[in-house]
Amino acid sequence: MCGNCQPGGMKSRGSVEPSPMKPFKPYSPHQTYLLPPSPKHWLPPDHLAHFIDEAVDQLDLSAIFRAYEAEDRGQPPYHPVMMVKVWLYAYTQGIRSSRRVERALYEDVAFRMLSGNQQPDHWTLSEFRRRHLPALGELFVQTVHLAQKAGLVKLGQVALDGTKIKAYASKHAAMSYARMQEEEQRLREEIEHYFAEVEATDREEDRRFGDRRGDELPEPLKTVEKRREAIRRAMRALEEEARQKAEAEQAKRRAEAEAKGRRYRPRRDPAQARPSPKAQRNFTDPDSRIMKDPDGRFIQGYNAHAVVDTESQIIVAADLTNQAADAPHLIPIADQVEANTGRRPGEWLADAGYFDTDAIQTLQARGLRVLIPADKLRHRDRRATQPPPDPPAPGASLREWMRYWLKVPEMLERYRKREQSVEPVFGQIKEARRLRQFLLRGLAKVRALWRLDCAVHNLLKLYRAGVRFRRRPLAPDVARHEARGEEWALAGVP
Repeated sequence: MCGNCQPGGMKSRGSVEPSPMKPFKPYSPHQTYLLPPSPKHWLPPDHLAHFIDEAVDQLDLSAIFRAYEAEDRGQPPYHPVMMVKVWLYAYTQGIRSSRRVERALYEDVAFRMLSGNQQPDHWTLSEFRRRHLPALGELFVQTVHLAQKAGLVKLGQVALDGTKIKAYASKHAAMSYARMQEEEQRLREEIEHYFAEVEATDREEDRRFGDRRGDELPEPLKTVEKRREAIRRAMRALEEEARQKAEAEQAKRRAEAEAKGRRYRPRRDPAQARPSPKAQRNFTDPDSRIMKDPDGRFIQGYNAHAVVDTESQIIVAADLTNQAADAPHLIPIADQVEANTGRRPGEWLADAGYFDTDAIQTLQARGLRVLIPADKLRHRDRRATQPPPDPPAPGASLREWMRYWLKVPEMLERYRKREQSVEPVFGQIKEARRLRQFLLRGLAKVRALWRLDCAVHNLLKLYRAGVRFRRRPLAPDVARHEARGEEWALAGVP
C-alpha cells in the first residue's frame, strides 16, 4: 500500500495520516453513478414523504385537472399531482413561502423525490397555489373521508374551539367610521384650499403651465386624492354592511313575530341605517377585523374554528370567518360535521364563547348531549372536586342547568376532554407548523388556506396512526389526457 492511500481505497487529504490499523468505509462524494439511483431509496421506508406520495394518489384532483382542459396553447405545465404533493409536504414542514419551497426542491431529498427531481420556480409554485386555492382548501373534506375509512373518526365526542390568526395586514391600517368622516372632511378642505390658491394666482399658473389647463393635481395632492377615494370606498362598504345587518335583524324579528301570530311593524327603514362611529375597516385587507387574541392583545385578523374528534384528534369540520364572536358559528359548523361525515356526534363540547340558548336547544333537539359552560371556567373550576350543589328548581333556565351539570364530577371530567383534544390541535398548527399569520388577503382565500392547513393536520394524524395506502393509477384524469394525446399529462406518473 502506498503511503498516500488509506485502507479502503481513499487518499488522505489531511495533514495527519490516519492509523493504518483501522479501515474506513469507502467515501467518494464525487463518484459518478454508473446506473441512476432511485430517489425513493434515499429516504427511510417509513418517511413522511412516502406517505404524502401515497396519500395524494388517493385524492380526487379532478377540480384541478378541469382547469387545464381548455388550455391548448403555451408550454406544458408541471403535473398537478406533483405540485399538490410538493405543497402538502411543504405545509407539513411548516413551509408556506414559495421561495423556501423552491430552495428546498434543490436542497432537500424529500422534496426532490416528491417532485421527480423537477424544480419549478417560486412564481410557478405561488401561481399554482393561487389559481387552485379553492380546490386545495376542499381537500380537507377528502381527508376526513380518508380518516373515516381508516376507522379514526368515532364521533362519540367532539370538541369545538376557535382561535384568532393574524391577517396579512397591520391593525394600524384600519380606521373607524367616525375617523373616516373626519379625515375625508380634512382631505376635502385641503384639496379645496389648493384650488383656491390656484384661482388666486391664475396668471402665474398660465405662465408656469403654458397650454396645460393649470388645474392638474400635483403629485402630493394626487396621493391625497387617492387616499380620500380609498376612505370613501371604505365608508360606503361600512354603510352597506350596516344596511345589510339592519335588514337581517328586521327579517329575523318579522319571522319571530309571525311565528307567534303577531303582526310585525318595523320602527325604521333599514336603508337609513348607519354604521356605528366605532365600526372599523382595514385598507390593506378590508375583510379582516380587529379581534382580541387569547393573550388579551388586539390584532388585525380572522376567527378560525375547528371541530375535533376527541379520541383521535382528527378535524372533522373547519371554517373561518371575520366575526370575532364565536356563538353565531355553533349551528353552521355543527351542520358541516354532519355534511362531512354523514353522521351526528354523540356529545358536543365547546367553551363558553359558544354558549347560545337557542343554538344549544337546537342541537339537543337533534339528540346531541351538549356541554358548553354558561360562564368562563377558570382553571381551578375545571379541577374542582367538591360535591355538586342541589339541582336547579323546576323551570330553571338552560343557563342554570348548564352551570349545575358542569359541577357534577362525571360531567366535568367529560368536559375536560375539550382542552385535551382541540387545544393541542391549535398548538400543533400554530406553533409546530408556524401558522402565526396568513400570507394572502381576503376572506375566501384565507378560509381556503385554513382548511388546507386542517387537511395537512389530518394527513399527519393518519401517518402517525400507521395508516398506509395502496398505490393506484392516476386514472381517470391521466387516461383522459392520454386518450387526447396530451403527453404532458403523464409526466412524472410512476
